[in-house]
Amino acid sequence: MKRAGCETTAAEGTRTDPLVQLSLEQLQKRTSMKWRAHPKDVLPLWVAEMDVPLAPAIVEALHTTIDLGDTGYPYGSAYAEALAEFARERWEWDGLRIEHTAVVPDVMMGIVEVLRLMTDPGDAVIVCSPVYPPFYAFVAHDARGVVEAGLGQDLRIDLGTLEDAFVRARRHGRRAAFLLSNPHNPTGVVHTREELAAIAELARRHGVRVVSDEIHAPLVLPGAAFTPFLSVPGAENAFALISASKAWNLAGLKAAVAIAGPEAADDLRLLPEEVGHGPSHLGVIAHTTAFREGGDWLDELLVGLDANRSLLGRLIEEHLPDVLYRPPQGTYLAWLDCTRLELQGERETDGPGVVSDLAGPAKMFFDKARVALSSGHVFGSGGAGCVRLNFATSPVILREALTRMGCAVRELRRTTSPHSGPNPRP
Repeated sequence: MKRAGCETTAAEGTRTDPLVQLSLEQLQKRTSMKWRAHPKDVLPLWVAEMDVPLAPAIVEALHTTIDLGDTGYPYGSAYAEALAEFARERWEWDGLRIEHTAVVPDVMMGIVEVLRLMTDPGDAVIVCSPVYPPFYAFVAHDARGVVEAGLGQDLRIDLGTLEDAFVRARRHGRRAAFLLSNPHNPTGVVHTREELAAIAELARRHGVRVVSDEIHAPLVLPGAAFTPFLSVPGAENAFALISASKAWNLAGLKAAVAIAGPEAADDLRLLPEEVGHGPSHLGVIAHTTAFREGGDWLDELLVGLDANRSLLGRLIEEHLPDVLYRPPQGTYLAWLDCTRLELQGERETDGPGVVSDLAGPAKMFFDKARVALSSGHVFGSGGAGCVRLNFATSPVILREALTRMGCAVRELRRTTSPHSGPNPRP
């Protein structure tokens, strides 16, 4: 890349984290969705894949597995045991009981299967919008209705709004579940223990079961601490789903763990036996290795993500001063409010869940800056006029992307200004 703004600073040049180890040319050789869904001139900062090499321990484990021809069916509880060890070390949580777990194909498929255990077709699932678009799509495809509880102005869960949604969902005596994003995607908010305990109490009072998506749990950045939902009082009848896919970039190696609270263990035993056939044996090995041996690599990654979080703030201030940015407490996702750019053409008619659809600022940045971002309108109510940006990339690519985006906004304003036409003849 030869454009201005993509120089590496001295501080960035000394970084050793995984985010600085691959060049754009190396990344463009990848064949995953992030690098093949758009033309080569587009910088992809949309889907949640990181621009990192695999952790060495995972590489070694997979090579050993392939060399042995060990590509049969997954077996045993090593994955859950590794996760339990990780939870004790990282989150000081020793309540994960191996007998209360099940290996499932991935987090979203696990969520669907768990929701089937506690709700029926026609029942309601509450979500806090804006939220991860597949929450809408997967729930709707399984014949459950979505009830939204919008986040507050601070992008945190509003307990009053949530309680109102619980009441609406339980109307007429129907069963209901609350699908919690913990940490929250797309805002990067990390819920506090006090917030989660209040949610658990509220859910108990209204007879709502909670399913907590904790796929980003290992990715909490300095300044915040992750709390497993199942560790708070009142969550004994809840479920949590977790995997190593986001923190160690293993989305293509399918495997996740469903965890039942002690009062939900009997429900978990009703999980259809065929669900356990979905996880990949290589996936189970990779995820197990990540939780058991990937801690040092993860620590390096978190240092890099923290640096990129700060860099992104500086770049937005320099190139997009009208964009509102609250630095995320966790994940590698930034939620950018572009409504003050006053762009035309935002549309929400397709509804949430249509991940490939672009509108408003995301469409403008794609067309004019050749930067792919996730369009805010697919995240549900409250998402219009916003974009989600994945900053798990190199500082060089991040600088280039924000430089392009700033140029696109300035050019758009220049060409649409009432005074942008040719000067009149003297």
